[in-house]
Amino acid sequence: MTERLGLCGGSFNPFHRGHLQPLAIYDEMHWSQLVYVPANRQPFKLDRLQPSAFHRFAMTVLATESDERLGVSTVEVDREGVSYTVDTLEEMRGLYPDAVLDWIIGDDNIDALGAWRSIERIFQLANFVVLRRTNLSRLPGQYAFRVTSAEGRDKAGGIIFAHNPAVEVSSSDVRQRVARGESVEHLVDDRVARYIRRNRLYQAEVS
Repeated sequence: MTERLGLCGGSFNPFHRGHLQPLAIYDEMHWSQLVYVPANRQPFKLDRLQPSAFHRFAMTVLATESDERLGVSTVEVDREGVSYTVDTLEEMRGLYPDAVLDWIIGDDNIDALGAWRSIERIFQLANFVVLRRTNLSRLPGQYAFRVTSAEGRDKAGGIIFAHNPAVEVSSSDVRQRVARGESVEHLVDDRVARYIRRNRLYQAEVS
């Protein structure tokens, strides 16, 4: 049976309930596992380096460890430096040469696909699965031929638009609420909320 991995990269600063959005399409995509990949440093967020990659990785583990469908990868944290998707997928393809690899993004990212480093190589390594978030962005025309269905996708090279319920929560909102002393238990896992309090994260966040 072909292994199918959903790969979800991000800063997870912090990991919140909206990051579990891919579970809504888990069965539809026939994933063997959904793997979260915390970034060491994201190329489009180089000014947002706090808290450390260790803290963000720890919060991701705490939020996912109770669900056997979920895993967390250290490939970007271990690699250090700026975390580029193409480098991560090169490593993942080396680990899973015969698997279907699906890189999950939000629809707010699709209009900038052409700006991604080595985008054509990324398409050789994986598919994109696009989650519904804003419905405001549009796929650049040169990639329209890559649109396919979950059932029709290959190991790599396709773009699949998911039909998932949108979740109204963001990491910046969580950080600002913490800075104002407000409760975030309804936005993050209880273990993540305790971790944030215990480590005094986001205390200096400007609201």
